[in-house]
Amino acid sequence: MSAVLSELPAEIELRPMQEADLPMVFTIEQLAYTHPWNLRILQDCLRVGYKAWVLLREAEVIGYGFLSVAAGEAHVLNICIDPQYHGQGYGHRLLNHLLSLARNNGADTVFLEVRPSNTTAIQLYNRLGFNQVGLRKNYYPHADGREDALIFALTLF
Repeated sequence: MSAVLSELPAEIELRPMQEADLPMVFTIEQLAYTHPWNLRILQDCLRVGYKAWVLLREAEVIGYGFLSVAAGEAHVLNICIDPQYHGQGYGHRLLNHLLSLARNNGADTVFLEVRPSNTTAIQLYNRLGFNQVGLRKNYYPHADGREDALIFALTLF
């Protein structure tokens, strides 16, 4: 299945992430995850040149994504929408954009990992045509120890 970038309303903008966006990105990361990435990881992702994008609503960062592309494969490293904007289609829009970037940079397959407990994200990935292709045992930190990661993949055409 192929994902197509949908038109964004006028008040929505996607643009490459800038260093100045990191404080808001970090705030969203902390709001959205029980075990968030630290600021250093976010800075390093930007510094090493991963495809880093922000989603803005009325000029305010409300979401972001990091994508790595190499050797015909892409990996969604992190995609996140501010929890107050969940359920409004922003994650779908941002992920479609990352898929377009992957395709435009020569990837034919996109991979990502997700917690089994993140059912909303899993539903989104399934709607976009991702399929589970593997499992990483004890991958994520969890309040009770560790949680597995489901590995999903999407073939781009």
